[in-house]
Amino acid sequence: MALQIPLLRMGSPYYSLDTVAVPHFQSGEPVAQLSLANPGLIARDLRSSRAAKAALEAIPARDLLAICKRAAELFCSGTLPLGETRQSAGQYVAQLSASTGMPEVLVRKNMDKITLVLEEMEAVIGGLTRGLDIRIFDSGWMKQNDRPINFLCETDNLGVVLPSNSPGVHSLWIQALAMKVPVVLKPGSQEPWTPFRIAQAFFAAGLPGEAIGYYPTSHAGGSEILMRTGRSMVFGDKNTVAPWRKDRRVQIHGPGWSKVVIGQDKIGEWRSCLDVIEVSAIENGGRSCINASGVWVPAQGREIADALAQRFAAVQPRGIEDPQARIAAFTNKNLAHRLNEMIDNLLRQPGAEDMTARYRPEGRLVEFEGSVFLLPTVVFCEDDQHPLAHAEYLFPFISVVEVPQQTLLKKMGTTLVATAITEDEAFIREIFASHNVERLNLGAVPTMKISWDQPHEGNLFEHLYRQRALQFSA
Repeated sequence: MALQIPLLRMGSPYYSLDTVAVPHFQSGEPVAQLSLANPGLIARDLRSSRAAKAALEAIPARDLLAICKRAAELFCSGTLPLGETRQSAGQYVAQLSASTGMPEVLVRKNMDKITLVLEEMEAVIGGLTRGLDIRIFDSGWMKQNDRPINFLCETDNLGVVLPSNSPGVHSLWIQALAMKVPVVLKPGSQEPWTPFRIAQAFFAAGLPGEAIGYYPTSHAGGSEILMRTGRSMVFGDKNTVAPWRKDRRVQIHGPGWSKVVIGQDKIGEWRSCLDVIEVSAIENGGRSCINASGVWVPAQGREIADALAQRFAAVQPRGIEDPQARIAAFTNKNLAHRLNEMIDNLLRQPGAEDMTARYRPEGRLVEFEGSVFLLPTVVFCEDDQHPLAHAEYLFPFISVVEVPQQTLLKKMGTTLVATAITEDEAFIREIFASHNVERLNLGAVPTMKISWDQPHEGNLFEHLYRQRALQFSA
């Protein structure tokens, strides 16, 4: 019998009659049966939001940081409840890999990211609050530079609609708990494991059960969470996040279109940039919004694309237990075929060339041990308006685009992470002034290298709290 994963209602397990299978990515056999919450149940439970907030507010901020540290150890190495059984860290890795196709070595790396954020929560919160004393969450106000400052929490909870592409995204919402805001989670349909394990680690570490709600649900249920929570986060492709873009209560985590930019002053040294580009594109299987999907340069574009293609063509599919595995299988084989066909059709338009094709005669789409993979791909775009110049896919795909430096920043479009390899002060000032760059790395820093005490697609502290004017009588 498949493992049964319940809802968590105010921290308590609840088994629904309505369930859905979480299938193995290869065999299709159920790895687990996931209880589903209907929108009415979610709406009913959210009426208790104030009580959940009060439970967190009763805990001193310093104690919450200590809970985060204990939760870090339990998450990464503990044996924790999972339905009516228990789950070791090794079982978590194997189960997540089985349902998503992500190699176990990549699951462990994502596990390490989450653990690090939990362990270093005080530093992470310090970065988001720009160094405010953690006790601000206890008193609501304090003096800074002899001036009173007051922050008002805007919500009784944070709703989070999560994806299945990478466990690392769970490092983005856990800070809310340290800031005394309960969370209401809708897990991804293929990846229910990580948020459930994080919740159990927190409960075992001493967090009140009311602080975390876990509601596997339909698209309608996800919308219910976003509409009924005072503040929320939504992860997904551009179609998923589009309806919420103008809702200030919702923090959007959509496609990244992250890029590596090489300045004119460094283009003669492009060979020294190849390692950074390769890591930026391929790490984590190319599944993250912070993976680079573009390299924008003022010259030498074809040469750079050719050198990258030789490296990318050397990456081959491996089994999920292979420690050398670098890319993930597609759980939906039809999707892989459709994406491959889409890319081939776009390549028939003038202005773009698949540079990896000459080094990989077997093609981009391959089958290995019963699984379908799309292999890392490099496209050189002579035309910066070609559709593939601004494409992003769920596998390592990168387009190299050559345009004059004076128009590069404008033409490259929206960029979640830009790694700018340049020492040209005038160009750096242009980048600083660029509104289409969300995160900026100056120098040879992979787009995947994240400093967790920096904002990511918005500052979570500022999303949950706002500063209010405060003065006292003399």
